Amino acid sequence: MYGDEPYAREVGHVGEVAGVATSAGVIEEGHDVPSDVLTSAVHWLRKGGLSLVDALNSCRRMALEGAAYCCNEGCEVVGLLKEFKVCPLCKTARYCGAACQKQDWTTGGHKEKCGTFAAGL
Repeated sequence: MYGDEPYAREVGHVGEVAGVATSAGVIEEGHDVPSDVLTSAVHWLRKGGLSLVDALNSCRRMALEGAAYCCNEGCEVVGLLKEFKVCPLCKTARYCGAACQKQDWTTGGHKEKCGTFAAGL
């Protein structure tokens, strides 16, 4: 998504593309994501055939109500993203608690993946 900068510049301002109300080139509602990143996101959502409004509403719903962010397969804990602890090695996997992290490390396959993420491969 981030590597497609020429397309992001070609599309123009994300507010115009997504139909979001803007004021002086800044997206309202207090978002602080750079517009070029949002423009790329708009591009990839469209490329995937997704409705921009539906995707935004889904993200807002997840941010307000929470979601199942735990990487341990089978875990059904729902919460806000900030409530889930990040793996200290790879910084990509999230867990609802130490028990899920330990289980995913030993039986879920995270041990093998984690070194790859940490090395940046």
